[in-house]
Amino acid sequence: MSIKPKPKPRLWVWFLWLAIFYLAWFWLIQAEGAWETAKAHWPIALAMAIGSYAAGSTPMGGGTVGFPVLVLFFDLPASLGRDFSFAVQSIGMVSASIFIFARRQPLAWSLLKGATAGALLGTPLGIFFLAPLFADLWIKLTFAVLWGSFGLLHLYRIQEIASHTGMTDFNEKWDIKVGFALGFAASALAVAITGVGIDMVIYAALVLLCRADLKIAIPTSVVIMAFNSLYGVILKSATDSWQPGVYDNWLAAAPVVALGAPLGVFIVELIGRKPTLLFVAALCVGQFIWTCFAEHQSLGLWGVCAAIAAVLICLAGFEKLRSWGIKLVAATKSKQGTGI
Repeated sequence: MSIKPKPKPRLWVWFLWLAIFYLAWFWLIQAEGAWETAKAHWPIALAMAIGSYAAGSTPMGGGTVGFPVLVLFFDLPASLGRDFSFAVQSIGMVSASIFIFARRQPLAWSLLKGATAGALLGTPLGIFFLAPLFADLWIKLTFAVLWGSFGLLHLYRIQEIASHTGMTDFNEKWDIKVGFALGFAASALAVAITGVGIDMVIYAALVLLCRADLKIAIPTSVVIMAFNSLYGVILKSATDSWQPGVYDNWLAAAPVVALGAPLGVFIVELIGRKPTLLFVAALCVGQFIWTCFAEHQSLGLWGVCAAIAAVLICLAGFEKLRSWGIKLVAATKSKQGTGI
């Protein structure tokens, strides 16, 4: 039996994208005062050097770093952090996705198709109807709880998650339906409110439900977050609903993330995904603790307890997904073994 050769990478596509982007960025920077504005926002560019690496090498979008840096470190509005996440990921995650496509990396296409369709409906619903209902404090807490729980999951399940090989194929129609449901819910309830989240949900479904290899799950999460971020940018631009200050921070960070995210995709294959995941997981838990400490006066004791309870509920949800995945995989293997 002949072995089908691995498709050759087409990196010229990615280099062409970079050339177009940097030409566009240099054109923008020629505007009066633009260079000084970019230089004045150098701290966010420095932070996104780390954030963009995480975006390309983990299921955590660049906004996972950008959001807490702007909101917790610089004490800027959470709505600004959310909008900045959309803007900066539309460059970093898109650049990483083009790099992934150019290298012909394997993706979970069925789940990705369903999640994309779900995001098409869920994102505008969340941006226009749900996000305005959330005050800045609740945006901060939503972000902190989602990523705090995700970080904890990796700290105690990393051995199992990193040990998966390949991916369990259930049924293409089933994958699309699951992807649609998760994509719709995540884009409406997480991405529209915090700027990130659909990548985490799709990744969790792949590693916990489908027992997918990280080499499949992480690139798939990068691609869906790239799409959702770009779609969010289009929606916000069409309605002119950007928070003040987003463009200034984007101008400084964009040239960094255009290279940083694809660099994360490449470097993580050299050093392994496990160390990077553990590092970013620790950051996710750290930002939750920081948020609770910084907002303890506004939250009060019961508010902090409720935030901790929310993290535990999210963890219970992840564990339920994991147990469901174990049963589905066992049932699928049983059917394959009996020839059904």
